[in-house]
Amino acid sequence: MRYFYLIANEVKDPDGFYTRRIMAYLGARGAEVKCIDNKILSQDLHTSNIHRRDETDCILVLGGDGTLLRAARNMIDSDIPLLGVNLGTLGYLAEVEIAAIDEALDKLLADQFTREERMMLAGQVKRQETTEENFALNDIVISRCGSLQVLTFHIYVNGQFLNSYSADGMIVATPTGSTGYNMSAGGPIVEPGARLLLMTPICPHTLNTRSIVLAPDDEIRIEIPEGKDGRLQTVEANYDGSHKARLKTGESIVIRRADKTTGILKLNTESFLTVLHKKMSE
Repeated sequence: MRYFYLIANEVKDPDGFYTRRIMAYLGARGAEVKCIDNKILSQDLHTSNIHRRDETDCILVLGGDGTLLRAARNMIDSDIPLLGVNLGTLGYLAEVEIAAIDEALDKLLADQFTREERMMLAGQVKRQETTEENFALNDIVISRCGSLQVLTFHIYVNGQFLNSYSADGMIVATPTGSTGYNMSAGGPIVEPGARLLLMTPICPHTLNTRSIVLAPDDEIRIEIPEGKDGRLQTVEANYDGSHKARLKTGESIVIRRADKTTGILKLNTESFLTVLHKKMSE
């Protein structure tokens, strides 16, 4: 690898110390690296001016898992692999710790890495006259807006009615996202290379609290009906904790596997279970 983009993070690296260090290290070894701030990327992909796949080998993402998730969604059409450099606390996706950054950069320059293709979700919010689509690497979460109240959902899979849920929300996650909100809500942990969909209710008001594991090509439709006593329900569909779309009674969201994947570079040879053991012991 010789051509890099670096997504800086002024929150996690406020004085730019790590940003400058990485750029200097790569530049001293003959690589070309350009830098863009994470805030610009999150506002408008086109302003980032990130090169096409044949002009950029890798995108280095400084921060934590949240920063990498935003980059994955914004870069879904680029086919450029990502490598997360963890400046946060608990990182499953951002595998490189800043203390080991020199070794990691040397491996990239020597092409000592593997590329994993991670499944993504496409969520289409369907209203009477419009359809709004966005993407997520971890999960799409449907949750309440405003006051605390139990929500009612009608769930359909491949057009067939599955069940009605009364809960605080609903999570649809990828295997990559199984260690995120899905895990906190009691859902199963899945090896990230698997191909499946996870659906986990958030604090369901029922004795049936189990997650449902679906095939990767299944299509989930979540309808927002009237609430208790015929009240109007308003909810938010949240894509990877950043992009939001509001829905109300009579509207729905259709969630399926996205046609494109996100490339994640792996530098270490530790298995997922070994990494998981370390993270759970921290």
